Amino acid sequence: MQDDTITAAKAATPTGTQTLLRGLAVVQAVAAGARDLKEIARRIGTTRSTTHRLASCLVDERYLRVLPQVGYLLGPKLIELGFQAREEVPLVMLATPFLDTLSALTGDTIHLAVRDGDEVLYLHKLPGRNGPEMRSRVGHRMPLLRTGIGKALLLDSSVAEWQRLYDLCQPSQGWDAVQVRMLDYVTGRYAFDLEDNEPSIRCVAAPVRDASGHIVAAISVASTVPYMPLDKMQGLVSVVQKAAAGVSAQLGWKER
Repeated sequence: MQDDTITAAKAATPTGTQTLLRGLAVVQAVAAGARDLKEIARRIGTTRSTTHRLASCLVDERYLRVLPQVGYLLGPKLIELGFQAREEVPLVMLATPFLDTLSALTGDTIHLAVRDGDEVLYLHKLPGRNGPEMRSRVGHRMPLLRTGIGKALLLDSSVAEWQRLYDLCQPSQGWDAVQVRMLDYVTGRYAFDLEDNEPSIRCVAAPVRDASGHIVAAISVASTVPYMPLDKMQGLVSVVQKAAAGVSAQLGWKER
């Protein structure tokens, strides 16, 4: 009965719409690893001739490409559109719903920041309801290794890069201790600020990645020590990571 309903629904779909959906299905099949017409046809449920016609049109329009000994791959047009889509929607706009949810959930100060040279640049801030107002502000810059959000931005960087930045800002901790903490953060995919930059201020941060997997931003939840004990910080790690993953997904990232 259910199959009959699906068949009837497909039959009621306008012909042009069916063709569009089939074309998109071809692109999705290639994106999922289908490399020849037989495999694409099997995945989308069309005949070989129909599949060939759709794929040929997509190659002509540069949505797909064909390489000898390889088969069908995503084409340059999709790369162009992907970059255009990313540029047309500002990061702050994409992140705002996730930041609002974090703010409502925690009551703490929420930050979104990017790396700008050797510093953190704050793009967005939602003041917390817990404790005094923090001095951070949109447009404010801080040394990368002295903030939790900065450390999150550095999780993919080399040890040599960490040490170079350490030498620039001279955190209160010694280099060996900083290196050990950074290696732990890389493993856990998060970062803490344990009063490294400002007395009594702590935060939990996680990186935001784009479609290429590169870290392009970070999110943090921050508050004063009375509102941010270590056990709460540990509990917030997965919460902040989930928000960061949500923003990353909006930028085309998929966890592998």
